Amino acid sequence: MTSPSAILLAGGGVAVSLVAGLPLAAAVGVGALAWAARVAVAFAVPRGPRRERIDPFALGEPWRGFVRDALHAQKRFERTVHSLESGPLKEHLADIGERVRTGVDESWHVAKRAQAISNGIAQLDTADARRQLAALEADTSAVSERRTQTEESLRAQISSAERMSGVVRDAQDRLRLLDARLDEAAARAVELSVEATDEGVLGLSSDVDDVVTDMEALRQALEETGTPPAAP
Repeated sequence: MTSPSAILLAGGGVAVSLVAGLPLAAAVGVGALAWAARVAVAFAVPRGPRRERIDPFALGEPWRGFVRDALHAQKRFERTVHSLESGPLKEHLADIGERVRTGVDESWHVAKRAQAISNGIAQLDTADARRQLAALEADTSAVSERRTQTEESLRAQISSAERMSGVVRDAQDRLRLLDARLDEAAARAVELSVEATDEGVLGLSSDVDDVVTDMEALRQALEETGTPPAAP
């Protein structure tokens, strides 16, 4: 409402109206309409969702280290962009930098979800479940319905914990790869800035897009992964 563009539009509307011979009151009305139109356009522009604040220290290891390293790579990339003079190269790298930032956001969500799954696994005593199952399987007494249900529950608990552990290991491997590729992207951005050429921009953009797509897919997979069942 008090932006320079809105004020200039209002003043310009009044000036044009006066030049055109309109009375002062009418000219002021035209200026007010121009100002109102500018404000309406500003409020009509959709605002993107606020990015969640990333706090690596809210996580335990190894997730904290993965997120911290990703943030460091992002800052290196942004420093390189800021050091460049205005021009096509800076614009191209700034666009890639937004994708880098998206990749870091995704790594944060992946790390949070992976830690939640890890915490769920830690609450399961699979060693005890295996001992109980082995004892039941070695028991040669008559099989009852309750015993069969207990064996099935123990097997489900062990199977779920193993599946969750595999998901967590995959998340670790892919976050480690993400950090390496973000470091590579930051190094290539420095190289392009030194050479003052945008010949490698397309390749860099494609590589960063691949990283972000991989992280988005991993986040979705983790969100669809359930928590381990309670022990029987």
